Amino acid sequence: MTTATPSAPVPAAPTNKLGFTKQDYVGSKSTLCAGCGHDAITAQIINAAFESSIEGYRVTKYSGIGCSSKTPAYFMNQGWGFNSVHGRMPSIATGASLANRNLINIGVSGDGDSMSIGMGQFVHAVRRNIPMIYIIEDNGVYGLTKGQFSATADQGSHLKSGAVNDLPPIDPCTLAIELGCGFVARCFSGNPKQLNAVLKAAFAYEGTVVLDIISPCVTFNNHDASTRSYKHVKDHDFPLHDLGFIQYSEVEDVEIPAGETEVVTFPDGSKVAIKAIHESYDPTDRFGAMKAIHESMAKGEFLTGLLYINPTQPPLPQVLNLVDEPLATLGEDLLKPSPAELDKIMQSLM
Repeated sequence: MTTATPSAPVPAAPTNKLGFTKQDYVGSKSTLCAGCGHDAITAQIINAAFESSIEGYRVTKYSGIGCSSKTPAYFMNQGWGFNSVHGRMPSIATGASLANRNLINIGVSGDGDSMSIGMGQFVHAVRRNIPMIYIIEDNGVYGLTKGQFSATADQGSHLKSGAVNDLPPIDPCTLAIELGCGFVARCFSGNPKQLNAVLKAAFAYEGTVVLDIISPCVTFNNHDASTRSYKHVKDHDFPLHDLGFIQYSEVEDVEIPAGETEVVTFPDGSKVAIKAIHESYDPTDRFGAMKAIHESMAKGEFLTGLLYINPTQPPLPQVLNLVDEPLATLGEDLLKPSPAELDKIMQSLM
């Protein structure tokens, strides 16, 4: 008679402060091409949300049209989603964020969706400083329509067919800084450590976060003559700093190193610790950031990391002096003034 060997107990999956496991932040199975940089971005959104103990039911995911716009289906199933028409995602996000200021807004767009047909939408969302993480999954081509150059394609880059891009690129980061965005970063999907730290800081920021992520298209833009291939970006990635994010609840337990590390504090007390790698770089210097980006572009480099930050920039709900209670949950008695009250308002304006 043989005795069955008892199997070792399966260890319980780690949980965050809300008691959720990482699996609770996962979405549907990806249908993107194997090796697509967008899937690497999804993985870090999941990791950052789990590690930041984000309440998934408060998350609203917005997208337009393109390969990037499939991404919201792949993370946080318990969140809400709205797939808008091409280039119009920021308008939907603006309305939703004003109607319910308790939402955590994540917009996922592409270089074509935001820098071509959606350029006007992008510009006004940024200048209004709506509370949203605006992710641009930037591969330099229209991957959904067979790989034509997009508006962010580098001048001199080649398609697989041999066609050369003769037009200068539009850079989302310099445009966002020029428009007054208070949190601008660029990352490479192949650098998960950097991307994870930036995303965790983005979750704590109260206004618009513009995050341009170089995300190679393995099907149409990953060849030797492309400036957006995995190899080219890896060889020309110029990280500005090591970035560490410390949540407000953890600040008292963490010692931030002094010396070469600069600390930026958010209104809620959370801190971003920035340690320079190559040279002294001040992410709070708006004009210095734009100059550094242009200089790196002239050298054919991708400047990555937290490019610019201004945590004192007031978000749109604060500018509009909205009440703390979400407009979506206010009763009709508060939203619809009586004839007498309306008459008083009209008299005060005369």
